Amino acid sequence: MKRLLSFLILLGVLLFWSSCRNDFEFSPSTGDLRFERDTVYLDTVFTNIGSSTYNLKVYNRSDEDIVIPTIRLENGINSFYRLNVDGTTGLEGEQEGKFFEDVELLANDSLFIFIETTYNTDTEPIPTNEFLYTDRILFDAGSNQQDVDLVTLVKDAIFIYPNRDEETGIVETLTFDVDGDGTPDDTTLQGRFLDNSELTFTNEKPYVIYGYAGVNDGQTLTMEAGARVHFHADSGIIVTDGGTLNINGALSTDLDALENEVILEGDRLEPLFEDVPGQWGTIWLFNGSANNTINYATIKNATIGILSEGNQTEDKLNITNSQIYNSSGFGILGRATSITAENVVINNSGQSSFAGTLGGAYNFTHCTIVNYWNSSFRQFPSVLLNDFVVDENNTVFTNDLTEANFNNCIIYGNDNPELLLEDQGAVFNYKFNNCLIRFNNDNLSGSGNYDFNDDNFYENNVFNEDPDFEAPFDNKLRIGENSGAIEIGSTDFLINVDIAGETRTTPPDAGAYKSVIFED
Repeated sequence: MKRLLSFLILLGVLLFWSSCRNDFEFSPSTGDLRFERDTVYLDTVFTNIGSSTYNLKVYNRSDEDIVIPTIRLENGINSFYRLNVDGTTGLEGEQEGKFFEDVELLANDSLFIFIETTYNTDTEPIPTNEFLYTDRILFDAGSNQQDVDLVTLVKDAIFIYPNRDEETGIVETLTFDVDGDGTPDDTTLQGRFLDNSELTFTNEKPYVIYGYAGVNDGQTLTMEAGARVHFHADSGIIVTDGGTLNINGALSTDLDALENEVILEGDRLEPLFEDVPGQWGTIWLFNGSANNTINYATIKNATIGILSEGNQTEDKLNITNSQIYNSSGFGILGRATSITAENVVINNSGQSSFAGTLGGAYNFTHCTIVNYWNSSFRQFPSVLLNDFVVDENNTVFTNDLTEANFNNCIIYGNDNPELLLEDQGAVFNYKFNNCLIRFNNDNLSGSGNYDFNDDNFYENNVFNEDPDFEAPFDNKLRIGENSGAIEIGSTDFLINVDIAGETRTTPPDAGAYKSVIFED
């Protein structure tokens, strides 16, 4: 009983004491705030596109609770930055996100400031195609004023996007002949066909595409050396019946900057998104498009790097000296189509790096087709060939694989085996000559499509030797001096210069790169 009485008395005293004092007594800030950093870099943004959210931590290292009279942007309501301080947006109206009053900060505590920016060209013309946009966050005023710099690289761009009906909000979709009956069909693909004035992409400004940019019958889309093309989510390029795509990049002197290559990637420029797969759709070479060429291009972070359909008896796609990385689905997916590839590198694909499905005609020479995607999360090997497709009713349709030749190539990865050949009885012609292949499976080797002693299908190949890649998980696929691909190639299929512009010796190394000695 005494213990209960003592507890009640103590509780009463505490309640009385707390009710008789202010919750906290705050002192004015004295200019002694501490900051996580003195400059916040918001990386690179395009004009009129919002940045990611960045944060700044502000510390009160004193033993007193303080109040910060003002936190504001130096450029005030004209600033293209906007702030959120510990979940609040500050004053209402045009000063929202720009000006904050009487911000309380407890002793030995901290607060978060969240920072975003959108450079609006409707408000302020841009001074150059690329420039640094800066502002400052000012804390307090007068002799107590402190500041943190804000810096953003802003790039001007050419935007290509579908029209939107202002009344209904409906976004324009593409209409073209989908089923081949000669009549245009409505589709659900948001986008529009390019105007004649938009059919040449230069290196003067980057291009940002929303939805699918369509290349119509009789049109040719040309991308000049050094062009930069960025795609928003669920966007891409579709080349329809009678259209053509020509990507005309050139060899770069700086193999890191790739200044002369044409680079196609997502529109998120922050380093965090540099290698994130699946940020955009695909380059779709639709049935009926023809004479498509790609030279010195880097295609990265797509769902499918290139989707090529139909025209297997014609010159559908010729791709040379190009790289395709970080595709969440396939690097190149062919469906009953024709593809010729030389000095091509494909890596890090959620499914196969190259899949030739429903037959077709394929010729790959001096290519490095590998897959170092997490092997626990992909179903297919680096190279997949088949001659069939199964529809939603489980009906199997077959089509001839008239040819599939892989010469002086590397077919490898972090799974085993990295080659899958599936046929359902149609013509199934293939041959692997002078390749380094990962295939170490006793259950399959020596029988059916994997009779490696049959010279009709396999000749002078090397199996399961280490390719000695530079850094395959980082898409660096040069081979070193200890590579199993060294000098296993044949001069019958020699391409004199490799993807990096180096002259090959004879006998040549397999793959897209000539071997080098790596620096420590």
